[in-house]
Amino acid sequence: MHFPPVSVEHLGHSYGGHLVYSDLSLTFEEGKIYGLLGKNGVGKTTLIRILMGFLKPKCGMCRIFGDPAHAIRPATRARVGLLFERHLAYDFFTISQLEHFMARFYPRWKPERYYGLVEVLDLPPNHKIAHMSEGQRSQAVLGLMLAQDPELLILDDYSMGLDAGYRRLFVDYLRENLRDGKHTVVLTSHVIQDMDRFVDEVVFLRRGGQSHMTSLKSFMETFRCYRLPAHHAAGAADALQEISLGRRPLPGSHLVNMEAHRDFFEFFTFHTAEDVREDLTGLGLDLPHGALETYPMNMEDAFVGYSGRR
Repeated sequence: MHFPPVSVEHLGHSYGGHLVYSDLSLTFEEGKIYGLLGKNGVGKTTLIRILMGFLKPKCGMCRIFGDPAHAIRPATRARVGLLFERHLAYDFFTISQLEHFMARFYPRWKPERYYGLVEVLDLPPNHKIAHMSEGQRSQAVLGLMLAQDPELLILDDYSMGLDAGYRRLFVDYLRENLRDGKHTVVLTSHVIQDMDRFVDEVVFLRRGGQSHMTSLKSFMETFRCYRLPAHHAAGAADALQEISLGRRPLPGSHLVNMEAHRDFFEFFTFHTAEDVREDLTGLGLDLPHGALETYPMNMEDAFVGYSGRR
């Protein structure tokens, strides 16, 4: 029987009285690259801990290639590569010794991937891991992940410790070596621009366990920002400020988020300007046609617009 790489079924989890998920269901299919997005505290790292079996959810189930994530078989675990909090404990090894040691545990080991990443560091093979900088160590860890040739690769904030050049190098390596329809990648990163160059699907997590999965292409094509100059909102400026601070609900049913600025207000939606204009009539605003101006967004703008600045 064929199972997807990751299946999350009605997941529920909390820490004390803090609800993380109530009924989260997701499926990650073979051959796609998924970006987990969301503000700090929405449960991205918690989900990865559950995926890897480090944490058992309060209810529901997470499966990795059909196995319960908290009871995964050794043969299944060998199909998974994990980068979690930049862990590398073998400081006493040299660059080459580390590769030889790790190769024994992975039948699909591809040493050229490891050396392809660490060679750009311009360090000799006998250079000790203990004497590497944080960025260099990060590069070695990423090389080990790729050399495993995992069917499922999970990367939790892979960009930590990497400067812009190394980050770009790694993303290019991922794209060249894993985008073949046979590998699945699940990643988080605080560098949103990397997602724009790499992922197929984005999964937005929000507080309370709400989620929204869509293709990155569809998200960028359908998610919109409309700006309203402050002079058009004079009659409802106080109400809009309260909404932007989360003290009042969003008006109508078409808005995902709104932000207040000194000279303008921003409205984020998957709908048209006329739909937003209709919602704003509930605040007593009778806006003229054209008052809402379309504002172009890059990936980071769209992420902040969807998730909110606060």
